[in-house]
Amino acid sequence: MGALTEDLPKPMLALRGKPMLEHILDRLREAGFTEALLVTGFRGELIERHFAGYPMRLVFRRQEKLDGTGSAARLAREFCRGEPFLLTFGDILTETSDYQAMARMLESDGEAQAVLAAKWVDDPWQGAAIYETHRVVERIIEKPPPGSSTTHWNSAGAYVFRAGIFELLDRLPLSPRGEYELTTAIEMLLAGGRRVRLHGLQGAWRDVGRPEDLGAAEGLV
Repeated sequence: MGALTEDLPKPMLALRGKPMLEHILDRLREAGFTEALLVTGFRGELIERHFAGYPMRLVFRRQEKLDGTGSAARLAREFCRGEPFLLTFGDILTETSDYQAMARMLESDGEAQAVLAAKWVDDPWQGAAIYETHRVVERIIEKPPPGSSTTHWNSAGAYVFRAGIFELLDRLPLSPRGEYELTTAIEMLLAGGRRVRLHGLQGAWRDVGRPEDLGAAEGLV
């Protein structure tokens, strides 16, 4: 995002006059969630200040060392109190109905340890390619070379997990890029023969990663 985020966390970029993160929280509230934990990093005080008094119970945790999404997720252990939880990122816009569908999928499948949101794309080379059979995930390939994937499912940055994921987050190895990755924990679930489901997104979705995505994202809100 360049100069747009020199002094502002990306989730606080405005879409139609309101921070992107506020749109996400509004949709979670509409989906029936009553509390959320926000993991912050750069200029986290701006987020805490903005959401003081927000009509939903919010807990803030600062990720002091920015060493990966797996480390960030691990900060939610106490907050989740052993219960299943939904995890999403502060630059991913997803419809309320898809949050609800993911929660229902985990609740209805007692063997599933996680549900991954996925978007159907021409080529998932920019994200993580998800291979599945009958909506049961078989493997994930992070950042596959362009044109190499035989699946059209791309990881969409929203997940529902059972609390057992924290045991794996505690054992994460460093990834090749020197971070503790959430994707690695999912790969560990699959390697251990645990059941992971795929939810194909039905509503509008946007990963707001570049300046040109902001205009398209405003069309979704």
